[in-house]
Amino acid sequence: MPTPHPLSPPSPWVERFAPLVRAGGRVLDLACGGGRHLRLFHRLGHPVVGLDRDLGGVADLEDGANVTLVQADLESSDSGISSNCLPVDGTFAGIVVTNYLHRPLFPAILAALEPGGLLIYETFADGNARFGRPSSPDFLLRRGELLEAVHGRLQVVAFEQGELSVPKPAVVQRICAVAGDDPLPL
Repeated sequence: MPTPHPLSPPSPWVERFAPLVRAGGRVLDLACGGGRHLRLFHRLGHPVVGLDRDLGGVADLEDGANVTLVQADLESSDSGISSNCLPVDGTFAGIVVTNYLHRPLFPAILAALEPGGLLIYETFADGNARFGRPSSPDFLLRRGELLEAVHGRLQVVAFEQGELSVPKPAVVQRICAVAGDDPLPL
Protein backbone atom coordinates (compact mmCIF):
# COMPACT_ATOMS: atom_id res chain seq x y z
CA MET A 1 0.00 0.00 0.00
CA PRO A 2 1.37 3.48 -0.85
CA THR A 3 2.82 5.61 1.91
CA PRO A 4 1.60 9.15 2.57
CA HIS A 5 3.28 11.90 0.60
CA PRO A 6 6.00 13.09 3.00
CA LEU A 7 5.72 16.79 2.16
CA SER A 8 1.95 17.14 2.27
CA PRO A 9 0.03 15.63 5.16
CA PRO A 10 -3.74 15.36 4.79
CA SER A 11 -5.82 18.35 5.76
CA PRO A 12 -7.09 18.07 9.36
CA TRP A 13 -10.54 19.06 8.01
CA VAL A 14 -10.54 16.12 5.59
CA GLU A 15 -9.18 13.73 8.23
CA ARG A 16 -11.89 14.83 10.66
CA PHE A 17 -14.74 13.90 8.32
CA ALA A 18 -13.19 10.98 6.41
CA PRO A 19 -14.75 8.40 8.77
CA LEU A 20 -18.22 9.59 7.72
CA VAL A 21 -17.73 8.33 4.16
CA ARG A 22 -19.55 5.02 3.66
CA ALA A 23 -17.18 2.12 4.38
CA GLY A 24 -15.76 0.77 1.13
CA GLY A 25 -17.43 3.53 -0.90
CA ARG A 26 -15.64 5.00 -3.88
CA VAL A 27 -13.98 8.39 -3.24
CA LEU A 28 -13.03 11.07 -5.78
CA ASP A 29 -10.15 13.43 -5.06
CA LEU A 30 -10.83 16.29 -7.47
CA ALA A 31 -7.70 18.24 -8.48
CA CYS A 32 -5.73 15.67 -6.51
CA GLY A 33 -2.26 17.22 -6.93
CA GLY A 34 0.22 15.13 -4.93
CA GLY A 35 -2.58 12.83 -3.79
CA ARG A 36 -2.49 13.45 -0.04
CA HIS A 37 -6.24 12.79 0.27
CA LEU A 38 -6.24 10.09 -2.37
CA ARG A 39 -3.65 8.29 -0.25
CA LEU A 40 -5.61 8.88 2.96
CA PHE A 41 -8.81 7.33 1.62
CA HIS A 42 -6.90 4.48 -0.01
CA ARG A 43 -5.29 3.67 3.36
CA LEU A 44 -8.80 3.71 4.85
CA GLY A 45 -9.86 0.97 2.41
CA HIS A 46 -11.75 3.01 -0.17
CA PRO A 47 -11.46 2.56 -3.92
CA VAL A 48 -10.17 5.96 -5.04
CA VAL A 49 -10.25 8.08 -8.17
CA GLY A 50 -7.71 10.88 -8.59
CA LEU A 51 -8.56 13.55 -11.14
CA ASP A 52 -6.13 16.28 -12.19
CA ARG A 53 -4.67 17.91 -15.27
CA ASP A 54 -1.20 16.75 -14.17
CA LEU A 55 -0.89 13.32 -12.58
CA GLY A 56 2.84 13.57 -11.92
CA GLY A 57 2.30 13.87 -8.17
CA VAL A 58 0.44 10.55 -8.05
CA ALA A 59 2.34 8.60 -10.72
CA ASP A 60 3.55 6.15 -8.05
CA LEU A 61 -0.09 5.09 -7.55
CA GLU A 62 -0.76 4.40 -11.23
CA ASP A 63 -0.89 0.62 -11.05
CA GLY A 64 -2.22 0.38 -7.51
CA ALA A 65 -5.17 -1.81 -6.62
CA ASN A 66 -8.42 0.15 -6.28
CA VAL A 67 -6.77 3.30 -7.67
CA THR A 68 -7.99 5.01 -10.83
CA LEU A 69 -6.20 8.08 -12.15
CA VAL A 70 -7.89 10.37 -14.69
CA GLN A 71 -6.00 13.13 -16.45
CA ALA A 72 -8.26 16.01 -17.49
CA ASP A 73 -8.09 19.78 -17.62
CA LEU A 74 -11.30 20.68 -15.80
CA GLU A 75 -11.12 24.30 -16.89
CA SER A 76 -10.42 23.92 -20.60
CA SER A 77 -13.29 24.62 -22.95
CA ASP A 78 -11.73 22.02 -25.28
CA SER A 79 -12.04 19.24 -22.69
CA GLY A 80 -15.70 18.53 -23.39
CA ILE A 81 -16.43 18.68 -19.67
CA SER A 82 -19.75 20.28 -18.85
CA SER A 83 -20.95 21.82 -15.62
CA ASN A 84 -23.28 18.81 -15.24
CA CYS A 85 -20.79 16.01 -15.77
CA LEU A 86 -17.30 15.17 -14.56
CA PRO A 87 -14.98 13.08 -16.78
CA VAL A 88 -15.47 9.99 -14.58
CA ASP A 89 -18.20 7.37 -14.61
CA GLY A 90 -20.65 6.78 -11.81
CA THR A 91 -21.25 8.39 -8.47
CA PHE A 92 -19.18 8.60 -5.32
CA ALA A 93 -19.58 7.93 -1.60
CA GLY A 94 -17.18 10.82 -1.03
CA ILE A 95 -15.78 13.73 -2.99
CA VAL A 96 -12.83 15.72 -1.66
CA VAL A 97 -11.76 19.09 -3.04
CA THR A 98 -8.98 21.11 -1.41
CA ASN A 99 -7.10 24.19 -2.53
CA TYR A 100 -9.00 24.31 -5.82
CA LEU A 101 -11.88 26.41 -7.10
CA HIS A 102 -13.58 26.37 -10.48
CA ARG A 103 -17.14 27.55 -9.82
CA PRO A 104 -18.68 26.09 -13.01
CA LEU A 105 -17.98 22.60 -11.59
CA PHE A 106 -20.22 22.99 -8.52
CA PRO A 107 -23.28 21.41 -10.22
CA ALA A 108 -21.25 18.48 -11.57
CA ILE A 109 -19.63 17.86 -8.18
CA LEU A 110 -23.00 17.77 -6.42
CA ALA A 111 -24.52 15.56 -9.13
CA ALA A 112 -21.65 13.05 -8.75
CA LEU A 113 -22.50 12.28 -5.11
CA GLU A 114 -24.47 9.09 -4.46
CA PRO A 115 -27.37 9.30 -1.98
CA GLY A 116 -25.69 9.62 1.39
CA GLY A 117 -22.45 10.69 -0.30
CA LEU A 118 -20.22 13.15 1.51
CA LEU A 119 -18.68 16.32 0.10
CA ILE A 120 -15.58 17.55 1.91
CA TYR A 121 -14.44 20.87 0.44
CA GLU A 122 -11.78 23.29 1.67
CA THR A 123 -10.19 26.14 -0.24
CA PHE A 124 -9.10 29.75 -0.05
CA ALA A 125 -11.52 32.60 0.57
CA ASP A 126 -11.80 36.39 0.38
CA GLY A 127 -9.10 38.00 2.47
CA ASN A 128 -6.39 35.51 1.52
CA ALA A 129 -4.64 38.08 -0.72
CA ARG A 130 -2.93 39.61 2.31
CA PHE A 131 -1.09 36.30 2.81
CA GLY A 132 -0.09 35.82 -0.83
CA ARG A 133 -1.46 33.47 -3.45
CA PRO A 134 -4.08 32.88 -4.48
CA SER A 135 -5.12 36.50 -4.48
CA SER A 136 -7.41 36.78 -7.52
CA PRO A 137 -11.15 36.85 -6.73
CA ASP A 138 -11.53 34.14 -9.40
CA PHE A 139 -9.80 31.74 -7.02
CA LEU A 140 -11.21 32.95 -3.69
CA LEU A 141 -14.60 31.97 -2.30
CA ARG A 142 -16.94 34.78 -1.36
CA ARG A 143 -18.35 34.84 2.18
CA GLY A 144 -20.70 31.88 2.59
CA GLU A 145 -20.28 30.75 -1.02
CA LEU A 146 -19.95 27.04 -0.21
CA LEU A 147 -23.14 27.24 1.84
CA GLU A 148 -24.90 28.81 -1.14
CA ALA A 149 -23.51 26.17 -3.50
CA VAL A 150 -25.02 23.28 -1.51
CA HIS A 151 -28.20 25.03 -0.34
CA GLY A 152 -31.26 22.92 -1.13
CA ARG A 153 -29.10 20.07 -2.47
CA LEU A 154 -27.01 18.81 0.46
CA GLN A 155 -27.38 18.66 4.22
CA VAL A 156 -24.59 20.63 5.96
CA VAL A 157 -22.71 18.67 8.60
CA ALA A 158 -20.13 21.39 9.34
CA PHE A 159 -19.05 24.74 7.92
CA GLU A 160 -16.22 27.11 8.79
CA GLN A 161 -14.75 30.23 7.32
CA GLY A 162 -11.96 32.35 8.65
CA GLU A 163 -8.25 32.77 9.14
CA LEU A 164 -5.83 29.91 9.81
CA SER A 165 -2.26 30.09 11.04
CA VAL A 166 -1.33 26.41 10.49
CA PRO A 167 0.05 24.96 8.25
CA LYS A 168 0.55 28.53 6.95
CA PRO A 169 -1.43 31.76 7.32
CA ALA A 170 -4.45 31.73 5.02
CA VAL A 171 -8.12 32.61 4.85
CA VAL A 172 -10.22 29.55 4.04
CA GLN A 173 -13.74 28.33 3.77
CA ARG A 174 -14.66 24.70 4.28
CA ILE A 175 -17.71 22.54 4.33
CA CYS A 176 -18.71 18.97 4.96
CA ALA A 177 -22.14 18.13 3.58
CA VAL A 178 -24.12 15.00 2.75
CA ALA A 179 -26.43 14.22 -0.16
CA GLY A 180 -29.93 13.29 1.00
CA ASP A 181 -32.04 13.82 4.07
CA ASP A 182 -30.89 10.96 6.28
CA PRO A 183 -28.86 12.14 9.27
CA LEU A 184 -25.27 10.95 9.55
CA PRO A 185 -24.05 9.22 12.69
CA LEU A 186 -21.72 11.69 14.42
